[in-house]
Amino acid sequence: VVVLMFERWLWRQWLIAQREHGRWSARVLLVGSVDSVAQIARELERSASAGYLVVGACVPHGKIADHIPGTDIPIMGSVDAVERAVDATLADTVAVTSTDDLPPDKVKQISWSLEAGRQHLVLAPSIVDIAGPRLHTRPVAGLPLIHVETPRFSMGQRFVKRTFDLVGASILVALLSPVLLAVTVAVSATSIGPVLYKQERIGLRGNPFYMRKFRSMRVGADRELKALLEEQGTSEKPLFKIKNDPRITPVGRFIRKYSLDELPQLFNVLGGTMSLIGPRPQIAAEVALYSDAARRRLLARPGLTGLWQVSGRSSLDWEDAVRLDLYYVENWSLVGDIAILFKTLRAVLSPGETAH
Repeated sequence: VVVLMFERWLWRQWLIAQREHGRWSARVLLVGSVDSVAQIARELERSASAGYLVVGACVPHGKIADHIPGTDIPIMGSVDAVERAVDATLADTVAVTSTDDLPPDKVKQISWSLEAGRQHLVLAPSIVDIAGPRLHTRPVAGLPLIHVETPRFSMGQRFVKRTFDLVGASILVALLSPVLLAVTVAVSATSIGPVLYKQERIGLRGNPFYMRKFRSMRVGADRELKALLEEQGTSEKPLFKIKNDPRITPVGRFIRKYSLDELPQLFNVLGGTMSLIGPRPQIAAEVALYSDAARRRLLARPGLTGLWQVSGRSSLDWEDAVRLDLYYVENWSLVGDIAILFKTLRAVLSPGETAH
């Protein structure tokens, strides 16, 4: 069984690599309104490993040789030219998104024009970031109704997650105790000030708590933050990141790159103010800039690591960070937490250019 699972994993990695170059992928023609086509195209482009390569689009009153705004996807004509567009692009999949110019009879005609067994029709509703277990398709009166379950944490799920946090954090503290000691010595020996840095962050349901980190900046760095943000032009964005931050000490730069400064948060996990996996906690000034959607991040206990940390870290903008955190909050699973932990280990050992 182990060898079989390993073999399937190897084949999956090979397939993902092929799809990153556009091979072994379905050639998709998108049909719908300009906005819905652009949204679906962005989501498919973001997940190249899913195996859907967009080769063209048909939009209402579309002009040939134009492109979908913000993409390089060519417009192959109007929604009445789907058959010709399929032939011109050699598409094997037609994905129909939402549009008022595409009545049910027209969708049925498109399905009749496709070659059975070789060409496929896909209906792509304008909902994103919904995990499979929450989706159920039920034919009712000839209508393929998609039921989307409301996200919720049951008592059993909360018990499993808290148990996982306690066991996992205890094991990590025991295994990483030599690293904790080494970083303590390095920080205290190379700069003046306390070893640990304590800062108030906003946690579960908006409740404040104190998060601890190894100090990676010079003493008094907080007083310099506002001026640096204004100089960089990011003082009004909820994700405050300073590039080439002059406040960071030499040792601090190293421990931040490999996320060693975050290790004291394992004790926050044991204390119950944080979880191993979850949205990263932010300061009150950042939370004050949240939109209504971003506030849903506060429905989960903040994490030592999270989905957006293993999906790009500092290279992601705020919108992408929120999208990934909301996906985690609304689609939590224990298997997902375990997968994020393994991805975190890989990101820490090979941080690349996305960590600072």
